[in-house]
Amino acid sequence: MPINIPAHLPAKQILESENIFVMEDQRAFHQDIRPLNIVILNLMPQKIKTETQLLRLLGNSPLQVHFTFLIPSTHTPKNTSQQHLNDFYTTFEQIRDKKFDGMIITGAPIEHLPYDHVSYWEELKEIMDWSKEHVTSTFHICWGAQAGLYHHYGIDKKMLPKKLFGVFEHDLLEKNERLVRGFDEVYYVPHSRHTDISIEDIKKVPGLKLLSVSQEAGVCLIASDDEKQVFLTGHPEYDTTTLLEEYERDLKKEVPISPPKHYLKEIDGKQVPVNRWKSHATLLFMNWLNYYVYQETPYDWK
Repeated sequence: MPINIPAHLPAKQILESENIFVMEDQRAFHQDIRPLNIVILNLMPQKIKTETQLLRLLGNSPLQVHFTFLIPSTHTPKNTSQQHLNDFYTTFEQIRDKKFDGMIITGAPIEHLPYDHVSYWEELKEIMDWSKEHVTSTFHICWGAQAGLYHHYGIDKKMLPKKLFGVFEHDLLEKNERLVRGFDEVYYVPHSRHTDISIEDIKKVPGLKLLSVSQEAGVCLIASDDEKQVFLTGHPEYDTTTLLEEYERDLKKEVPISPPKHYLKEIDGKQVPVNRWKSHATLLFMNWLNYYVYQETPYDWK
């Protein structure tokens, strides 16, 4: 797709250097195509990195997509400049009367907190309720997936004895599901989390489809029967070096951490990260954008 983003968004130059098709607002305005309107609730601390990662995954389709970046008004980000937030982000109050074709709710490094201890939990619940009537399909990632499963279906997270950290092999359970069309029967996803969702708890809930699992990492991909909700416990949007950066960060902070599993490979005598998830990550987001959003959303929301 031509990704329709502002000319001065930091991600634009990075994506253009990677030969990702981006389009400035002025050029997009002159095309006689209704763009898909996607709102991204970015809860990650390093917002520019997350913007780039998500736009990269959504940048390989013939569809034109317009993005709105959203942050909670009840939380002040500490790792992103106020100028960047002012330039590119909006709040829920400013969009609550609008309709969107798709929504992405990112993860957040707050798994250790009970949901009702999260500073913006009440606002997030309101946004998730709003999405059921104002968004065609919502894609929840990592903590965002756990929060969505808890809020919509009452499925709580469980603490793990130690951090699940690495790149794990996953088995496809529903080969005919549109969301995983074109997937290999075995594929890889990075995970970085301290909590988990029980497979048994998912299976007990009518209206949910368990699409893939890992023998090591557990539940991975879940979708509602009506395709309005997608829950992904891993981080396929991660860059090749993201897990390594997290590992080195925790080492510097003297946080107990083991090296990420199934991730580093010895090349020329050095341990280097190897990306084994990029193609399936791109396919997953393309399938969501095509089958769950584009094929289902009305041309005119009115």
